[in-house]
Amino acid sequence: MEQDMYVPASSWFIAISLVVALILNFLQLPERIAFLRPDFVALLIAYWSINHPERMSMSVAFGMGLMMDVGNVSILGQHALAYCVAMYLTIVFGRRLRLFSALQQAPQIGLVLFIMQVVIVLIAVSTGASLVDWQFFLAAVSGSIVWVPMSLLLTLLLQPKPDPDAL
Repeated sequence: MEQDMYVPASSWFIAISLVVALILNFLQLPERIAFLRPDFVALLIAYWSINHPERMSMSVAFGMGLMMDVGNVSILGQHALAYCVAMYLTIVFGRRLRLFSALQQAPQIGLVLFIMQVVIVLIAVSTGASLVDWQFFLAAVSGSIVWVPMSLLLTLLLQPKPDPDAL
């Protein structure tokens, strides 16, 4: 199997990608399709923890979750815990996931996103919120679909540039 070569991701590149993902999560969509929006922050946390685990930490995942909670005016710590669970799962399975192509990773990332959503629902229900509709879990499916182009785009951006002086 051919091993891909990556340029080490800079901290600025990771930070900017997470800010863009946060903005994408906060964009307003029509209510009839809003449930299909994948959690872009969770996808990027999974991507960075699989491909560059030394650059992603639980504290970053927790901080991004707190920003999501504040932005969504939801239970403080709900997304923070869910993102930490998602990151833990991707770190545990990261070595195995790195062996697969982006297309083969997609169903496994979908499972991680589904588990993350179950954590969010359990926290909400434990605080007295009503159960969510089944459509809430469709975001895990759309997240696994978005995983492939997002992963390929980030991998393309991290490939080394050809050296013009090389023969």
